Amino acid sequence: MSNLKLEEPKEGFDSGNQLVSDEITKGKSANFDKLYEQDTTLELVALVKDAAELIRVKGEAAFNDFRISGSRWRQGEKYIFVLDPTGNMLVHPDPELEGKNQIELKDINGKPIIRGLLGAATSFPNKPEGWYHYEWPVPGELLPRWKSSYVRLVKASGKSYIVGSGMYNDLMERGFVLDIVKDAVEQVQKNKDEAFKLFHDPSGPFIAKDAYIFVLDANGIEVVCPAFPNLEGRNVMDLKDTRGKFLFREMFKIVKDNNSGWIDYMWPKPGESVSTQKSTYVSKAKIGEQWVLVGCGVYLADAPKSISTAKKMNASELITLVREAAVVFEQNGEKAFPEFRKNGGKWFNDGTYFFVWTMEGVRILNAANPESEGLNVSDLKDVHARPIGKMMLETGSAPTGEGWIHYMYPQPGDIFPTWKSTFLKRVTFPSGKQYIIGCGIYNMQMDKAFIVDVVNRAAKLIEDRGKEAFTQIRDKTGPLVFMDTYVFVDNLEGVELVNPAQPSLEGKNVMDLKDARGKLAGREYINAAVKNDNAWIDYYWYRPGDNKPALKQTYVRKVQFGKETYVIGAGLYLEDETNGTK
Repeated sequence: MSNLKLEEPKEGFDSGNQLVSDEITKGKSANFDKLYEQDTTLELVALVKDAAELIRVKGEAAFNDFRISGSRWRQGEKYIFVLDPTGNMLVHPDPELEGKNQIELKDINGKPIIRGLLGAATSFPNKPEGWYHYEWPVPGELLPRWKSSYVRLVKASGKSYIVGSGMYNDLMERGFVLDIVKDAVEQVQKNKDEAFKLFHDPSGPFIAKDAYIFVLDANGIEVVCPAFPNLEGRNVMDLKDTRGKFLFREMFKIVKDNNSGWIDYMWPKPGESVSTQKSTYVSKAKIGEQWVLVGCGVYLADAPKSISTAKKMNASELITLVREAAVVFEQNGEKAFPEFRKNGGKWFNDGTYFFVWTMEGVRILNAANPESEGLNVSDLKDVHARPIGKMMLETGSAPTGEGWIHYMYPQPGDIFPTWKSTFLKRVTFPSGKQYIIGCGIYNMQMDKAFIVDVVNRAAKLIEDRGKEAFTQIRDKTGPLVFMDTYVFVDNLEGVELVNPAQPSLEGKNVMDLKDARGKLAGREYINAAVKNDNAWIDYYWYRPGDNKPALKQTYVRKVQFGKETYVIGAGLYLEDETNGTK
């Protein structure tokens, strides 16, 4: 990082709503209003801009101003920090950080914080400022939350400094998206397709919160898609959003007509059954004589949602349907297959259909895709390497012979994977041979049945293997982590032993940890599990990756392994009418 070439900011460069060059902002769009919609973002940009000007005028004498608690420069969660180009922390409210080289500092996911902040202000000569997003605890708290930091490069007395400040806010702004896309375009035009590796790196600057860079070639082939790598190499020009819009065709029209611009379309957020408006910024990037489309999309604050008009099957109804199908299969075996292939009937209705596997993983019925029948799919994995085949066989072979699994899978006739919740059941045909049958719902809303199922599975693992089960419970590609759901494990003293979503809590005592409204949530759910063996507890908690607390309903139960007693739990986030969060 010490070899970075630093340049003086261009005279007259405005850090507010002129964050990106005129070239990038020429793209016209009906919904392009301003880069920053939130007052807190505008205030932060102005604060950093003024701090940079103070350094330019006073040099290092300005540092004493930044250290005054309660001043404009240091108030609660908001404070000015200053770095030199090699990563030395010159100003910071934490005495453990100030005065030391912090170049190797990383967040809980291994994202390089200082390198990222320096890069945001120094990577490109004509862009002496930028944003960087990472997870970091609020001062005085344990839980890391998304932090967006704005930094500027400034020179004074022949020295270079990077000055910045951050805010704990998981909501994305148009300015953040433009910043990411502009950097990505610069990388592509500088490094050609070598830049594509950077876009896949989860610890890099091009994956932030729920945003990521995607790239399409001039023919509509997706060449980069970190969130859905199964789309890479495919032509996506005919892909529609949930309202039938040819979103990629419209993206190409924007870049051909204007070089860059915004497009809105409707798509479900992970774990939600209705669509939310997603805003995407796209731009051309030249690779020699060719060009590619570079884009980044986000769900902005207060983005409109669709209203669900069709009644969707819930978890209990799907369980009933699968159990009714089990009776039919056990009576008729393969003779029932024609009935299950009829679209529009009880067993097959558009996205809802049945499949049958042998206990060895051979698919012998798939009503939605008969061409796939006869294949051994025991090694089938979803887009995030979640072992679908293994999970299905393990669920069907379990003593109960039934249960839920959750994974990403395209709807019939589509190539874009979305969350699917499937209920499985082991059945015995008249021949005496056992099979696994299943049926799933796409984008099914979270349900208590899912939570009880996943907690009971984790409990069985611990009862059988004790602490050796912890690795499996932490596995983010396994059946115990999906959508916003994960299993946590505490001992009776309140020490958190397992937490896949917030690993920084592991090893810490949560007995006195309060929720967002002051409730001693850890103490309450541990006491409830000890007293009643199992219980449901409500409290306000942070959905993974979100900074705004939501009402969480958590199921906990007590588990014994030898002389060790544990409390394990998982929860779902509910719509909260009091504050509008989810």
